[in-house]
Amino acid sequence: MADLLIIGGGVSGLSAGIYAQKLGHRAVICEKLPTPGGNLTGWRRGDFLIDNCIHWLTGTNPSSPLYEMWDDLGALGDNIPVWRPESLYTCECDGLTLSLYRDWNRVERDMLSLSPCDKREIRRLSRAVRTLQNASGIGGPRKNRGLTPSALLFGAFPLLRDYNLTTGELASKFRHPLIRSFLTSFLSEEISSLALLFVMAHFCGGNADLPIGGSIPMANRMVERFRDLGGKLLLNKEAACIDCEDGRAAGVRFSDGTSAHADEIVLTIDPAVAFPKLLGLPMSKAFTKQYHHPRLSRFSAFQCAFACDREALPFRGDYVWELSPTLAFRLGSKTILLREFSHDPSAAPAGKTVLQAMLPCTEDAARRAITLSKDPVAYHQKKQEFATLVFDLILQKFPSLEGRSYCLDVWTPATYRRFTGAEIGSFMSFFFGAGTLPTMVDGRVPGLENLTFSCQWQRAPGGLPIAAACGKAAAYAIAKKYRAVAREEEKERAPRRATVR
Repeated sequence: MADLLIIGGGVSGLSAGIYAQKLGHRAVICEKLPTPGGNLTGWRRGDFLIDNCIHWLTGTNPSSPLYEMWDDLGALGDNIPVWRPESLYTCECDGLTLSLYRDWNRVERDMLSLSPCDKREIRRLSRAVRTLQNASGIGGPRKNRGLTPSALLFGAFPLLRDYNLTTGELASKFRHPLIRSFLTSFLSEEISSLALLFVMAHFCGGNADLPIGGSIPMANRMVERFRDLGGKLLLNKEAACIDCEDGRAAGVRFSDGTSAHADEIVLTIDPAVAFPKLLGLPMSKAFTKQYHHPRLSRFSAFQCAFACDREALPFRGDYVWELSPTLAFRLGSKTILLREFSHDPSAAPAGKTVLQAMLPCTEDAARRAITLSKDPVAYHQKKQEFATLVFDLILQKFPSLEGRSYCLDVWTPATYRRFTGAEIGSFMSFFFGAGTLPTMVDGRVPGLENLTFSCQWQRAPGGLPIAAACGKAAAYAIAKKYRAVAREEEKERAPRRATVR
């Protein structure tokens, strides 16, 4: 049995702690904030709840492999209701709209009706989506059909084209401007088209939905599962330094002046921060390669939330459109994504709802926001200018909200940097471009036999499922290590048998 000290109480840390306890070890999680969950969180502004995290959760289909993991972690289960919206997002272009409905047949029919001349590419897109569903075991009318290995190999061959295309390049094969915008506006035109197809396949396969209540209840369920298994969670416990000697991480010193020791230390925070700040070491070669990969790029977003009358909101779910070049330059984003929360009665008083606006930004824009935040007056002014511009943009698009909505809050990459400690305020890890299949980075630190990273930055694009999977993998790797040690010790203790000649 080993004692684990886990730095960071987000999804990866909670996952590592839960699986460590399930495997018979003892885990203590140290979280610098007064609440656990990391990015899996939200906050209140008056009577309104702003949910910071879950857009959709991959793994909500009970037939998918991820569902079992979420069930283990307490995040999902038979007694936890899941909201399955009719559509994931609606894209608008020149007054026309196209939605990603749950029924892919309906999406296909809408595209064919919109642009018969794109029939060949639409059919090809549909085959790709269905192939990915079957490959994930969520295909067919009952969302539980998979492929045999041979069928998977044959069916995946046509996906090679999509593997080598960005969403922008995929969109360029369509003639209709709305279909092109539909394919590029939700994520990014620079990202691999496989990433977009994955989203489409999993949403339409019933595997990308939202646990009722959103982020905070999900984080609380994971904490409850960890504690029920005997784990210990320490809040307001910020790691300041890790002492290393003789090829081991000897202990952790905290900002409150205390220290702790353990057999194994697991770091769940951004390696770009952890290596220089906690370890005083250059980043490992594995992570350096990840962070400087030419087809991986970090990102963040500028966001604001508005309170509005529910009946004045003319759409449900997510609504996205591309900005004009002038607005894109001023706002630093090519698209704007609106998300409304009428499905969650806990988010707002009766008759009201929360409307959130997200504008994705590049790493350079994120760094500029973080630098600007060092000047509180200029930073506050910039946030107010951003909120006003976004609000005016929303009112132009939806005049029914005039006089029936107001701004609740504004947050930027600097907010995420301050809250989670991620170097550029990224809430996910990396976009990946065409010709890239993200691989898992080895979390071990050369020269330190008892320290490992377990975080979403080990694999693009990051997010909740990858964070949880990395936590699980770390716990199993440590358990495997100690089983091997136990076997060697048992061999040494076993009496040697006499040799008969």
